[in-house]
Amino acid sequence: MDVRELYQSTILDHNKRPRNFRVPEAANREARGSNPLCGDQLTVYLRLENGVVEDVGFQGTGCAISKASASLMTEAVKGRRLEELEQLFERFHALLTSDAMRPADTEGLGKLAVFSGVREYPVRVKCATLAWHTVRAAARGDAATVKTE
Repeated sequence: MDVRELYQSTILDHNKRPRNFRVPEAANREARGSNPLCGDQLTVYLRLENGVVEDVGFQGTGCAISKASASLMTEAVKGRRLEELEQLFERFHALLTSDAMRPADTEGLGKLAVFSGVREYPVRVKCATLAWHTVRAAARGDAATVKTE
C-alpha cells in the first residue's frame, strides 16, 4: 500500500469510527476550536493529573480530515506529559507546514505521518491542525476559542 492509499484508508477509518469521541469522565480542562473556512467545530476535553494527560476526548462536527486528525491526536497524546504533548504538537505542525516539494520529516510521529500528504493542499492544513491547536489550548488552560482562519 502506498502512502496515498494509507492516507485515504486512515482518514476514512478515523472519520467513520473516531476514537475517543466522547467527554472523558472527570475531565478538568477543555477548549473549543473552530475552522470557519471549512465549518469544523470541536471541543477537546482533557483529564490532567500531575502534568500527565490521563484521558482525552473530543466532540464536534467537521470534515473527514478534521475528525480523523482529532481522533488520531487523542490516541497520540493520551498518557503523555504536557512537555511531550507540546513537542508532538510542534513536530506535527512542522510536518504540515513544511515545503511539500521536500521529503517529509515524519520521525517520531508514528501513525500521524499519514498526514504528510496534507502539505500538498494548503487549505486543508487548517482542517488537520485544528484539533492540535485546540488540545494545546486546553492543556494550557486557555478558555478562548481557537480559530484557524
